[in-house]
Amino acid sequence: MRAPALAELARLDDAHFRSLFAKTSIKRTGRDRFVRNVLIAIGNSGDASFASEAERLLDDVSPLVRGAAVWALGRLLPREKIETLRRTDRDASVNEEWAAALA
Repeated sequence: MRAPALAELARLDDAHFRSLFAKTSIKRTGRDRFVRNVLIAIGNSGDASFASEAERLLDDVSPLVRGAAVWALGRLLPREKIETLRRTDRDASVNEEWAAALA
């Protein structure tokens, strides 16, 4: 695997993650932490074309991933757009990310 696209990595579900990284040390990281790291790279890229990938992950089952998606959107989109995406989450840490993104 050489220079995989961030968007492709952001779309990995658990089964694909395990299949792709079987017999590698990355598998120990786990899908949720790996996708969180991908979202950090997306947010740091400054490339707003990745915003749709982060937005798709706002409904992920993992609060770690949802929080990272909010963080990435906070780095990529103007506040006005983030306000339209805002939702209340059942996890306090995700709600803290929303507050920080809108601050």
